[in-house]
Amino acid sequence: MKASTFQTLIVGLLCLAVAGLSGGLYNQYRRMTELQSTNTQYRQTLDTLQRDADALKDAQEKLQYGLKDLKQMVDTGEQQANTLDPMLDQWAQEIQELRDRLADCATQADLTALRARLEQVEQQLLEHKTQPSPPSPTPYATKPKKTAPPKPTPVSPPFSVLSVESRGGERFLAVAPHDSRSLTDVRLLHSGEQQGAWRLKILEPNSAIFAVAAQPDQTVHLP
Repeated sequence: MKASTFQTLIVGLLCLAVAGLSGGLYNQYRRMTELQSTNTQYRQTLDTLQRDADALKDAQEKLQYGLKDLKQMVDTGEQQANTLDPMLDQWAQEIQELRDRLADCATQADLTALRARLEQVEQQLLEHKTQPSPPSPTPYATKPKKTAPPKPTPVSPPFSVLSVESRGGERFLAVAPHDSRSLTDVRLLHSGEQQGAWRLKILEPNSAIFAVAAQPDQTVHLP
């Protein structure tokens, strides 16, 4: 074999080897680039997941605090309910007893008020009969001036008006004796019920009107 032919063969083989190495290096470079791009995407995904995990952890802590506060509120509400239930049952029983006695009390109060008014009318008739008849006026007599009748003096109730309570859509007037210091002495008056000789006639927004034996109707302003 000639030397020139051998050299040409060697150069061709070297060129093929260099081309093969160049192609392999290019493939390796491209693969490395793809791996780096994939690694960057994975890192971004991991960062996003980490942020979501941190936000979820914060939300979980807030939820735990909220559940703790809610549990405390529920416990407090249960304690208050356990305290108020016996009082409400007692008041309901007292109201039922008052309603059971309403018919007798109302009838007795009506009779007492009617008897007092009849006695007042009879007294006025007797006073009118005992008064001498006025002389007939002369043509030149001057007419006497009319004087306004005296206003009745208001009477203080024998109890204290506390407030207005609503039960089942109805309004009740809460009253208690003046020297009372216990909730058991508090009474809820409905229209038609009475406390002593004072019978509640009308419960207005800012006042209560009572019918009192031997007295005109009394108006008590609400606190």
